[in-house]
Amino acid sequence: MKVMFSAGEASGDTHAASVANALREIDPSVEMFGMGGTLMERAGVRIVYDIKNLGVIGIVEIVKSLPKFFKLRTYLKRVMMKEKPDILVCVDYPGFNMKLAAVAHELGIPVLYYIAPTIWAWHSSRGNTIRKYVTKVASIFPFEAEAYRKYKCNVDFVGHPLLDIVHPTMTKDAAEAYFGARKEAKKVLLMPGSRKQEVLSLLDTMLKSGEQLMAKHEDIQFFLPRAHTIDRSELEEFIDAHKVPVTITEDHTYDLMQICDVCLAASGTATLETAMMELPTVLLYRVSPITYGIGKMVVNVTHVGLPNIVAGKEVISELLQDAVTPDAIVSLVEPLLSDVDKNEAMRSELREVRHKLGEPGAVKRVAHLVYNLGKEKCNE
Repeated sequence: MKVMFSAGEASGDTHAASVANALREIDPSVEMFGMGGTLMERAGVRIVYDIKNLGVIGIVEIVKSLPKFFKLRTYLKRVMMKEKPDILVCVDYPGFNMKLAAVAHELGIPVLYYIAPTIWAWHSSRGNTIRKYVTKVASIFPFEAEAYRKYKCNVDFVGHPLLDIVHPTMTKDAAEAYFGARKEAKKVLLMPGSRKQEVLSLLDTMLKSGEQLMAKHEDIQFFLPRAHTIDRSELEEFIDAHKVPVTITEDHTYDLMQICDVCLAASGTATLETAMMELPTVLLYRVSPITYGIGKMVVNVTHVGLPNIVAGKEVISELLQDAVTPDAIVSLVEPLLSDVDKNEAMRSELREVRHKLGEPGAVKRVAHLVYNLGKEKCNE
């Protein structure tokens, strides 16, 4: 059986590689090739186009690169015609992959879409295109699966892949010793994001709120897991400008989460990770006014945070744009530090969020879907 993958970004490379590894466990003889990166290659996927050539950011850059994408689609069509895969697995990267799915459909190749387009947030009309060209959608959110069913798409809710990853590896005592955390201290986790612009926008405000919290608590510690995309020296420069002692950490972030009392986090995957670790969190979101204005017009969601979207209500507090101030942060964090009942109530709600995300084993379920669809085509 032959499986073709199409992933266009680093996160897609990661998810596709996980599926490729799981496919090899099902059937070591499966032949895999496609567009991807180093992780997919390590997982046994023959790379026919390396995604390091796709580093396009911004509207102007995308427009300039359109001829390149047209050529790439034509090239991958030739690859499909030559290799005759039994299935195409599209992973995220919707602007390109939806068009590639149409090409595969034209050639009679079944398509499975994993990390599918977010029709529940915006571009809901894509549901019609998915129904037309995609054989199976492997959905990672329950509400996403429902959105696709409304468009009569063939969709399976497989669960979220983070459920297989997000868990502690140490006991709480071992984690406290590893991070130099004092058992009786209030512990605040700072997660200002993985992009430099996010850090520039949010960390200063986080640290100012930290100064206020220090005035309220005699024994309080702050921890900041460094994203590999941010230089340690840049973080230290920010921290040195404030009177807040912050421990910068490099690893075992989930072990760190389990010993903290509250987290301040930039909007994104981090808030889903803290939800899975049942860590009370305050979400911070700040972008340029133009970006925010455009987003308000095109995005169809009530909440920004993924835990709140999953829950269908506000479980973690959200501070957006001008509301991101030290005073506002402290007003939300202080009750979670001082009131045990309020802290536990949020943890209980976060347990429900984790429950709604399904069971671990998402990647294996996706691999079985790919294998079964591919086998059907192979046996025709």
